[in-house]
Amino acid sequence: MFRFLFQFGIASILLLISTVAAFYEGSAIVDNPWEWKYSTPFSQFLYGEVNSNSSISQLDYFIFAVKFQPTFPVIMVISSLYLLILIGYHFLKPQHKRFAYYLSFLGGVLFLLSYFIFNSPTFGGQIFFYIWLVSGVLCIVTAVITYFQILNRNTNEVKN
Repeated sequence: MFRFLFQFGIASILLLISTVAAFYEGSAIVDNPWEWKYSTPFSQFLYGEVNSNSSISQLDYFIFAVKFQPTFPVIMVISSLYLLILIGYHFLKPQHKRFAYYLSFLGGVLFLLSYFIFNSPTFGGQIFFYIWLVSGVLCIVTAVITYFQILNRNTNEVKN
């Protein structure tokens, strides 16, 4: 239990620090009105066209940070994925089959996210495409290996 709490605490602190840093870096969108048309999807969805910096949603700060300053958003995503996998493993450890399904679902979500930014023209968008694609592949491969280990173990138990 100590190992879980220690890992959870470190990953949570890393997520919190990187979120604050990404939010700060993304706040530069307020000073770049030429980018409002391309980097404010949440504001445009909520309020329509963005004409002033007061109508920019704070969620769009993260979009801007991802596109132009991707270091801290990358740390956010990696620590979030680590937390999701850690929590899933901790609660589904006795139920290996469900953990394999959980990883498969997570891998599918990551593939879907990578599909949405497949043709991103920005460096940060390309980084996120590859992070989500590779993470999705790793989740699916781990799920398949876990699932087949369970089948192999069950087959060996039946034979004995």
